[in-house]
Amino acid sequence: MNMAGSGAVQDIGTGVEVAYATLERQALIRIEAMPGCTVRQAIERSGILVQFPEINLEQSRVGVFGRLRELDDPVEAGDRVEIYRALTADPKQARRLRARKKAKSGT
Repeated sequence: MNMAGSGAVQDIGTGVEVAYATLERQALIRIEAMPGCTVRQAIERSGILVQFPEINLEQSRVGVFGRLRELDDPVEAGDRVEIYRALTADPKQARRLRARKKAKSGT
């Protein structure tokens, strides 16, 4: 049963996890990483590109446990490879808008 789209973990072995999320759904897929496996290879092997065809690896940033990595960087057993989406709003502008809204409400 494939539950990756529902936020459940889809197990394809052990070793490395590949994670991606949209506002509507998330996926965390475990794969067996062979020695010398790169970030790109882990992503491709996970099948996540089929589940989320909007992912463009040439434009998306990727990381391991929140730290940016290059697609050709090697992964190690236990790593969680993360594919990051582009920001939908400028964080500084969003913070200003929240502060302005809070000031108007008096709280």
